[in-house]
Amino acid sequence: MTEEHLPVRPSTFAELEKLIGQELGPTEWYEITQDRIDAFAAVTNDHQWIHVDPERAAASAFGTTIAHGLFSLSLGPQFSSQLLAFDGFAHSLNYGYDKVRFPAPVPVGSRLRMRSTVVSAEQLPGGIQVKTRQVLEREGSDKPVAVAEAVARVVEKS
Repeated sequence: MTEEHLPVRPSTFAELEKLIGQELGPTEWYEITQDRIDAFAAVTNDHQWIHVDPERAAASAFGTTIAHGLFSLSLGPQFSSQLLAFDGFAHSLNYGYDKVRFPAPVPVGSRLRMRSTVVSAEQLPGGIQVKTRQVLEREGSDKPVAVAEAVARVVEKS
């Protein structure tokens, strides 16, 4: 689906089923700054030098600091809301991730965006479980920086 039709807003299970196999996106670009990397390090208490020490990281194979892989993954919900909205439901919840990989680093200053494909939708009592394949890409690179299958629970209005 193209950007002008986003986010897609399914309001029933049948509408969501029709999206299976469709790629949604891309999202808007999001810049990875050192301040954002440092904030993520502070929240997660993961202060590895490759993420937070620009001087030391300059001498590394990457030549600069790189974002935490989990920082990239944590952008999934922000990006997902640009692609798929469940306005016709009570709410949606992150249920987990399957098949998470970080094929390429994210150097500071990179810009990321996401494309998503609806993989499956399963009717459950009181809602739906939906799985999407999320591919985060870095501007100027052919290799994704993160690939994961996100599992969400969408709760029907009572």
